[in-house]
Amino acid sequence: MASITFEHVTKKYGDTSIVSKLDLEVADGELVVLVGGSGCGKSTTLRMLAGLETVTSGAIRIGERDVTKLAPRDRDVAMVFQDYALYPHLTARDNMGLGLKLKKVAKPEIARRVGAAAAVLGLEPLLDRKPKDMSGGQRQRVAIGRAMVREPSAFLFDEPLSNLDAHLRTQMRVEIHALQRRLGTTAIYVTHDQVEAMTLADRIVILDGGLIQQVGRPIDVYRGPANRFVANFIGSPAMNFFTGELVAEADDVAFVAPGMRVPLPPDRRPANATDAITLGIRPQDLVLATPGSDQQVIRGTLLLAERLGGTTNLHVDIAGQRVVAAIASDCDIEPDGPVDLAVDTRRVHLFGADSRAVTPPAPAPVRA
Repeated sequence: MASITFEHVTKKYGDTSIVSKLDLEVADGELVVLVGGSGCGKSTTLRMLAGLETVTSGAIRIGERDVTKLAPRDRDVAMVFQDYALYPHLTARDNMGLGLKLKKVAKPEIARRVGAAAAVLGLEPLLDRKPKDMSGGQRQRVAIGRAMVREPSAFLFDEPLSNLDAHLRTQMRVEIHALQRRLGTTAIYVTHDQVEAMTLADRIVILDGGLIQQVGRPIDVYRGPANRFVANFIGSPAMNFFTGELVAEADDVAFVAPGMRVPLPPDRRPANATDAITLGIRPQDLVLATPGSDQQVIRGTLLLAERLGGTTNLHVDIAGQRVVAAIASDCDIEPDGPVDLAVDTRRVHLFGADSRAVTPPAPAPVRA
């Protein structure tokens, strides 16, 4: 096991920067997830760490070793790809042990390592099967086992669950998380799926355009996004945004936009008010208003009730803007009917003209 350090790492193809001046430290035994949209530089970052891409400038360290110019075989890392990359003519046992065989590791040691990995991954009954006789999830476990038997300093996962169906992705997320905790091996995991990032990571790194937008624990990033990009990317359904202005009225400050007025508690007001500002409200912080209560209400027209079982996503038109509210129960409102939404003003977010957050992280929700 070892820590991993990126020091001012840049990757360019010609004049185009794919990753720009990336600085990141991953602690020994930590699981860090790189997340972002297509082309943000997350897979390129992982491939530079693995030695599959050259570094234009900067340095990469694994533990105390500078591995920037080392060949992949000399870096002591093991990579699990989106494609399982199993040899179809070999059994699971032989696929897992092939890398050790090529390194001329003794047969008894190969058998010991493969057996230990198979026991951890629940593959013992499948060791003599070939890939065609296994499910997608089983093949992915074999690919992980092939990485495990190398006993590397770090595991690198490059979107390993993308080829699985929704049920298997959920199952494998749980298994990978439990496996990494059991082994305690440093791991970097790349995905475009923010649900994977939120559920797996000790810390997440959000990338956009080759630049780090924010690094932190998943819940801290969710409650305190550094900018509008992070606020929009993290959280499902995505955050609602409104462009308006702050209006001071006596001792109160309110956010005002077409079809809405939201008074701001003192701790949600920016230190330096600006005329043009964006308000962000997560769908989970909008609920159906209780008639006769003193809740802060926004009135709109229901476009669609997206019933998902335990929750319902209400798509509401407010002064020409579509807003999503995620409520914890069903409702009897018909499409094109009026709907009143109550805003949890303690948990709104404000962003300035440069898209940076101008309010502190929202507090945790209070549960009855």
